[in-house]
Amino acid sequence: MFRPLLAGVFVAGLLAATGSPDSIAQDKKDAPKKPARIAIAEPTEAVKDPDFAIQGEYEGEVKTGDQTVKVGIQLVAKGDGKFFGKAYYGGLPGAGWDGKMSKVGTAERTGDKKATLKDDKGNVVGELVDGTITIKGEAIGTVKKVDRTSKTIGAKPLADAVVLFGGEGDEKNWNGGKLVTLSDGKYLDVGVTSKQKFGAFKAHVEFRLPWMPNSTGQGRGNSGVYFQNRYECQVLDSFGLSGENNECGGIYTQHKPSVNMCLPPLAWQTYDIEFTPAQFDANGKKTKNARATVYHNGVKIHDNIEFPKECPGGQKEDANPGSFQFQNHGDPVVYRNVWVVEVK
Repeated sequence: MFRPLLAGVFVAGLLAATGSPDSIAQDKKDAPKKPARIAIAEPTEAVKDPDFAIQGEYEGEVKTGDQTVKVGIQLVAKGDGKFFGKAYYGGLPGAGWDGKMSKVGTAERTGDKKATLKDDKGNVVGELVDGTITIKGEAIGTVKKVDRTSKTIGAKPLADAVVLFGGEGDEKNWNGGKLVTLSDGKYLDVGVTSKQKFGAFKAHVEFRLPWMPNSTGQGRGNSGVYFQNRYECQVLDSFGLSGENNECGGIYTQHKPSVNMCLPPLAWQTYDIEFTPAQFDANGKKTKNARATVYHNGVKIHDNIEFPKECPGGQKEDANPGSFQFQNHGDPVVYRNVWVVEVK
C-alpha cells in the first residue's frame, strides 16, 4: 500500500538515467564528449565542486493522505550538476530500509546548494535548498541531509592486536608501503601487501573513497582488501547502487553483500572481518573452505560465507598463511587504522 507514497516521493527516472535506444544508436559524431576524469582525495579540493555539497544522504518523514512514513534518499553525483537519486521506504540502508521497496530518479543542481528532483515524466517532486529537500506532489514532507559515520570508526586496537597501520612510520610494515599526505592526515597508499602473514584472524580496516563524479562502474574509487592475498572484499564507490559482488562490500565474483552500506565519497568507512582459513589434509587436498563474516560500517553484510576458491587476482589457495593486500587500480583510495588479532 506504500507504493503510491514512494511514487510521489521519488519515482523511477529510468529514461533520464539510462537513455533510449535512439540515443544509443546516434552516430559517433553526435555522441557527447567523454567528461574529463576527476579523482580527488584531498577534502579541501573536493568541497570546491558545488556538486559535492548536494551529493549524500537525506532522511525524514513524508505524508500522503493519513499515512506518515520515514524515508531515506541518496543523491549520487554524476558530474556537471547531474545526479542519480534513490529513495528508500523506511529509511536509509542499514537504518530502517526494508531491503525491498526503493525507487530511482534524477536531480539537477539549480544553484548554490540547490537542486530540483524529478520523476521519470519530468514532473518536479522535490526541491533541495541548503541541505533540506521539500517533497511535494502526492506526498509532502521534508527530508534533511545527514552525515552518517560507521559504528566502528576509530576503533582502538585490542590489547593483543598486531597494528599494521596506525600512523606515520607504520608504512614500514608493508611491502611497497608509502604515505599519502593530505590536509587532514597521513594515510597508507594502495598497492601494498603486509609483511606479516596471517591464518585465522579478526581485523579492522578503515578506508576512504575519492571524489570521482565523472567516473562510473569499476572506474570509480576502485581498490580492494584481500585476505591472505587470496580473497577480495571489493572497495569501490558504489554509493547508491544495488550492491553486487563487484561493488563495495562484495566478495569479488562470489558473494554480494546483504545490503549496500557504501557511504558517500570522502566519508571514512570500515570493514570488520572475522576470517577462518581453508583447511587441507597432509596431501594438500582441501577439506574445508575458507569462511568469513564481514561488517561494513558496523552492519553485517556477510554471515559466515564460504569461499569455494580464491578470488580473481588472488594467490592460489593452500595451507600457508597469507598477507593483506590493498589493491591498486589507479584511483586515490587511502587507508588508516588497520589492525589484526590472530585467532589460534
